[in-house]
Amino acid sequence: MVAGMRRRAARRTSCGVIVSDDGTRLLLGRPPQSRRWDIPKGVAAPGEAFAEAALRELEEETGLRADPAALMPLGVHPYMPGKDLALFLWRPVVMPDPARLRCRSLLPLPDGRRIPEIATFAVVPWDEALARVGRNLARVLEEVRHGPEWPFAPRG
Repeated sequence: MVAGMRRRAARRTSCGVIVSDDGTRLLLGRPPQSRRWDIPKGVAAPGEAFAEAALRELEEETGLRADPAALMPLGVHPYMPGKDLALFLWRPVVMPDPARLRCRSLLPLPDGRRIPEIATFAVVPWDEALARVGRNLARVLEEVRHGPEWPFAPRG
């Protein structure tokens, strides 16, 4: 290895879906052991297309199924050290009822029990969503919302 050069770890890519019918509000979920909320997302498996990973995560974490043709790509964004975020927009005709959503992706606890990865869901206005999510996700959501691919009229 050349002096002064470090081997750079491969970047992973999380793939997520912004669920919003009109661009003024979006669907969030909250993990049971966190105070931060999140969009449906997760890391793409090796060889898995980003759109496929986003649809898989949407279904695993919420029970929602979207037609692949209904996903609008919003680009791949720097997210965290060593991780990018591939985002897609899904515009359902009607926003889902958070009380009817169920996460079937389970996390193991140290005692051997397994709990849902997402425990609570909410449909919230953008400003409230930005206050609920972590700072890295808030930054990316704001970039997307004000970027050229965003299909809704600019807000705020």
